[in-house]
Amino acid sequence: MLLDTASLYFRAYFGVPETVRAPDGTPVNAVRGLLDFIARLVQDHRPDALVACMDEDWRPHWRVELIPSYKAHRVAEEVPAGSDVEQVPDTLTPQVPVIEQVLDAIGIARLGAPGYEADDVIGTLAARAGGPVDIVTGDRDLFQLVDDEGRVRVLFPRKGVGDCDLVTDRVIRERYGIAAAQYADFAVLRGDPSDGLPGVKGIGEKSAAQLLAEHGDLAGVRRAAADPGSRITPARRRSLTAAAAYLDVAPRVVRVARDVPLPRAAVALPAAPRDPEALRALDSRWGLGGSLSRLLAALPG
Repeated sequence: MLLDTASLYFRAYFGVPETVRAPDGTPVNAVRGLLDFIARLVQDHRPDALVACMDEDWRPHWRVELIPSYKAHRVAEEVPAGSDVEQVPDTLTPQVPVIEQVLDAIGIARLGAPGYEADDVIGTLAARAGGPVDIVTGDRDLFQLVDDEGRVRVLFPRKGVGDCDLVTDRVIRERYGIAAAQYADFAVLRGDPSDGLPGVKGIGEKSAAQLLAEHGDLAGVRRAAADPGSRITPARRRSLTAAAAYLDVAPRVVRVARDVPLPRAAVALPAAPRDPEALRALDSRWGLGGSLSRLLAALPG
């Protein structure tokens, strides 16, 4: 089981009231919400291995070089020599180190890689797994990794930190009219304002799905647009031609990396906390209460 950690603690933050606080009054709604979410996932799905995948760089420079608008609207501060600072609620930012410390004390693996997003870590681990993989995320970009034959599926939270929808290739076909393997090309054509991806003017979900159904993939769509004898309408042909520079680079931005260099890590779900003393101190300091107890009770030991 691979967790898109930032996606999940953002959902926990907005799904659990800020009135959930530590003994000193500091909000811990994201911390406790995430622990409850993980407890529910472990209890319901019983994974053998669990990895909290992290954003070492939420807006990698190599993606920004290709498409400067990539996540630009979410930048709080530009850092020329490093990773830009993301806009994050003031009361969430201090909770992130607490989340990391608690996961480490429990013994849940955390993995990230410099210059890459959590999506890329997930893509790499899913490619390496060679067996059943559940990806837990609220980000539809990861639908591109779904593979029924390879037994890779997405658990997509409905609201807050409650139940998840099970996303398989069949579900993607029913919802979007495309195969999961076409999802990255679909996202390129359609665009995604939440990630600052402009897409192709005049092409939305339905027309993107139609183009891919008729021509297979983005390369096939572009070949058809360049062929005067193809059945692409004049308006779509003009739009695709005008977007040539974007279409040259967007696939590299949208497609999740599957070859990220990752450190070795023990990813088996722990049977008991790795550092009980540190965990007791964190529990006392932050008032983790029933959220921590429920997660520990869900562990296989």
